[in-house]
Amino acid sequence: MDRDDVIGTINDLIETCKDGQEGFRTCADTVKNPQLKAFFEQKAERCRLGAAQLQQKVRELGGDPERSSSMTGQLHRFWVNIRSTIAGMDEHAILDECERGEDAAKRAYEEALQQDLPADVRTMIGKQYREVKMNHDSVRDMRNAMA
Repeated sequence: MDRDDVIGTINDLIETCKDGQEGFRTCADTVKNPQLKAFFEQKAERCRLGAAQLQQKVRELGGDPERSSSMTGQLHRFWVNIRSTIAGMDEHAILDECERGEDAAKRAYEEALQQDLPADVRTMIGKQYREVKMNHDSVRDMRNAMA
């Protein structure tokens, strides 16, 4: 895989992180439950940190890192749907939609890990993938606890 392809793969994951950050912030701004608000804010911060790490790696590779969420693709449509319907959703339904978003994030990381990446990039993406899975599982567990 050449440098531009590696940078493209990382930039796709930056968009994934930015989509998650934006979506979790939207959820945090919408819910009334202080525990759930803090939960979403923590998840948004994890996404922000993941994007920052990936942006730094793109810079190290001599590329221009993505700075915004995606304008196309499944994750964007998911968060647009959340923004347009969230006001009428209860907390359980919001968590259910967040889990779907995290499912898409997991798939994005799994696809990236199938690429022929340099060892240092693969290690970083693998670590972030484990965090994405933990995010997913904690969203699922929180949703199940509120059922």
